[in-house]
Amino acid sequence: MLINLVINALAFYVTAYIVPGVRIENFSSLAVVAIVWGVLSIILKPILILLTLPVNILTLGLFTFVINAFLIMLMSGFVPGFRVDGFGSALLAAVVLALLNVVLGNLR
Repeated sequence: MLINLVINALAFYVTAYIVPGVRIENFSSLAVVAIVWGVLSIILKPILILLTLPVNILTLGLFTFVINAFLIMLMSGFVPGFRVDGFGSALLAAVVLALLNVVLGNLR
């Protein structure tokens, strides 16, 4: 579980560096973002996927990026030091995070 937390923190750090409109102010904010992302992914994401299952099936799973973008926007609202300028930036961040998690997940 600690490895997943470090991978998420690294993925968010790289995402904030790559995606315009996503900013993480300091290391403590990065740690909080990684922890909150893990909690949201465990608790809220499965509920949202279940509620949007018909749309997710119609889009062949691509609606999951929209759900992740919503969670990123939600997280930017209550995690101090983490800012996302708009939904477009959050959607691009969701795609970059997914790609980074695949790459970094294969490295462990």
